[in-house]
Amino acid sequence: MRHFLQCGRYGFALGATPLVMGILNVTPDSFSDGGRFQSLEFAISRAEEMAADGADLIDVGGESSRPGSPAVPLDEEMRRVMPALYALRGLGKALSVDTYKPQVMREAIIAGADMINDINAFRAPGAIAAVADSDCGLCVMHMQSTPATMQQNPDYGDVVADVIAFLAERASALVAAGIDRKRICVDPGFGFGKTVEHNFALLRATGRIEQELGLPVLAGLSRKSMIGAVTGRPVGQRLAGSLAGALAAVAHGAKIVRVHDVAETVDALKIWHAASIG
Repeated sequence: MRHFLQCGRYGFALGATPLVMGILNVTPDSFSDGGRFQSLEFAISRAEEMAADGADLIDVGGESSRPGSPAVPLDEEMRRVMPALYALRGLGKALSVDTYKPQVMREAIIAGADMINDINAFRAPGAIAAVADSDCGLCVMHMQSTPATMQQNPDYGDVVADVIAFLAERASALVAAGIDRKRICVDPGFGFGKTVEHNFALLRATGRIEQELGLPVLAGLSRKSMIGAVTGRPVGQRLAGSLAGALAAVAHGAKIVRVHDVAETVDALKIWHAASIG
């Protein structure tokens, strides 16, 4: 299924070649990079590196959403995110902001964000109003419970059906507010209130999610515990597993992959695409 995704200054025709979203955590407690890119200088350098490596979008996050993580105060998240966003406006790549706070959404859009990536699916009071009048892309993610408690006891009747129903309801809420469906993509939320079995069931159902919702799917598996559970590798040794996960997601129909290792993922996707055409 082909889609067009409107992301602020950018429009993406989504077909056989998926988009690569590079992860830029400007936090002191990221599960994967230990806060290495918290300083503005290092964050800019890392974003430039990902752009040169072939990232289509850069996803800036100022609050860790790892399992068990506490909420970050609004002013602290703004202090982390906004300088990086202003500094990267001229990068030549679509800029996404990973936030669930409506106030951050509003300021990010003013600063030039091309996408808002919300783990809370725009459920916070005022979230939909914050994005409705813009032209930025919107990523709607499924999460059971909150980052602080989501992995305590994930439970579903049918994880695939339940996630599809949730994403459908949230997409409908956005459309009801006058938001064009071309601005919306969906994320099943791997690792956000799911067991390993739930995660892989959703991965296998990526094509079904896209077909039933009629929306492009963003898959974020990079370095997550579902990779470690299968490979037995710690976070710093999950590159091969993450690449395999990204390729599996694309093979099942994902149109965007959110990754830490941009250069390696871009290379892997080039080979996958070359082997798939003809």
